Amino acid sequence: MESLSPNIFVKDINRTIEFDTNLGFRLEMTVPPAVESKPFDWAMLSCGKVTFMFQTFESLGKNLPDISRSPGGSLLLYIKVKGILELFKKMEGTPSLLTPLEKTFYGATEFSIKDCNGYVLTFAEDL
Repeated sequence: MESLSPNIFVKDINRTIEFDTNLGFRLEMTVPPAVESKPFDWAMLSCGKVTFMFQTFESLGKNLPDISRSPGGSLLLYIKVKGILELFKKMEGTPSLLTPLEKTFYGATEFSIKDCNGYVLTFAEDL
């Protein structure tokens, strides 16, 4: 195995792109290709070595009936970062922030947010 790129199902890809680019992610690719007049069915964003793919529930059609059609989900995405203090300052005071910046018993400094789709993202750095 060489990499892991979760394909996360969302209702509104444009809102997701806006939310994630505010965190420092860069839009890499879309389907259909970036045409302003069409909504996207799928998008890939990256930041450093982290890549996320996002796909609309609507675009699933009947191809994958076992995938739940509700946002959020029973998972937490744990993301190692450099520059956690700057990232935390960006999120501090926003409704997205779930936990404060804190040092854990296992030595990481971390905080958690809920993204615009209801997914929990925990950012961590070994300071």
